Amino acid sequence: MKATQLNATKREKAGKGASRAIRRTGSIPAVIYGDKQPPVMIALEEKVIVAEMLKKGLWTRQFEILADGDSYHVLCQDIQKHPVSSRPVHVDFLRISKNSHLTMDIPVRFENEETAPGIKKGGLLNVVQRTIEVKCTPDNIPEAFVIDLATAEIGDSFTAFALKMPKGVSLTAAEDFTVATIVVASQQADEEPVATPAATTEAPAAEKKE
Repeated sequence: MKATQLNATKREKAGKGASRAIRRTGSIPAVIYGDKQPPVMIALEEKVIVAEMLKKGLWTRQFEILADGDSYHVLCQDIQKHPVSSRPVHVDFLRISKNSHLTMDIPVRFENEETAPGIKKGGLLNVVQRTIEVKCTPDNIPEAFVIDLATAEIGDSFTAFALKMPKGVSLTAAEDFTVATIVVASQQADEEPVATPAATTEAPAAEKKE
């Protein structure tokens, strides 16, 4: 998978004051951590991060960050946003290598929902899991799992074990579970949403809140 290249600069100072100074220049503080190496503090242009946030597959896309002559192969792990403006204020990147073993949440996408027979008859798509946790390596990270609803009828269900797994990708769950169902409207209203557990990742060694 080809990585998206991002340009950055290294920064030496941490803390709220230093972070505010970086933001005043139109950049965002960030940290690269993981792969059993020391964290690296960097700054990237805010407009670059915003542009990447608007594209699909942010959390599964790989990035090559170039900072002051050094290169870092990473995944975007977290973007902290301002509570009022929702502008990005800090980014966490997870450093990965060719031999990294990753546990990731892969998004689920649905196709042909509007033309599904069960939907046309008054049914609703009840999404139980919007992401699926898998184990994989950087070479085989799925962009998304796609479920085709072209022939879906009311009462049909779609389970994790029925998803097509790329080579080298496996579910972390030992037992099968429901991803989505086609239900009548009243049934969906009565059902409570099922929370999807977040993937466990290595915590940043550098500052987290700035």
